Amino acid sequence: MPKLMSIDDFKKLREDSRRDIAVRLKTGTKIIVGMGTCGIAAGARDTMQAILSELKKRKIDAHVTTVGCIGMCAYEPLVDIEQAEGSRITYGPVKPAMIPRLIEEHLTNGRVVQEWVVGRLPRA
Repeated sequence: MPKLMSIDDFKKLREDSRRDIAVRLKTGTKIIVGMGTCGIAAGARDTMQAILSELKKRKIDAHVTTVGCIGMCAYEPLVDIEQAEGSRITYGPVKPAMIPRLIEEHLTNGRVVQEWVVGRLPRA
């Protein structure tokens, strides 16, 4: 979290948070990147940057967030994609070069990239 030095910093943080919540509610798309020590060591920061860049390039609204280690260190970097009315799909290991295809197939075309799936959680 950024250091708040003024009331304007606080207002900007509040607006950014409201925007993120609105995107999450509107699109129902959430992308989660594993950023535990194991994920970072495996390149999760670069994967995260590739996701943010690709979403911006394609003008896709999605809520992107991070989590710590979930215990599947051998498959890091891990990326979960959860969409409204769909299962939560865990992909791994996800390298930056894979992101354009992942975004194209999963988010744009609605098709899971089966060969990269390491886990699924059905919608509760």
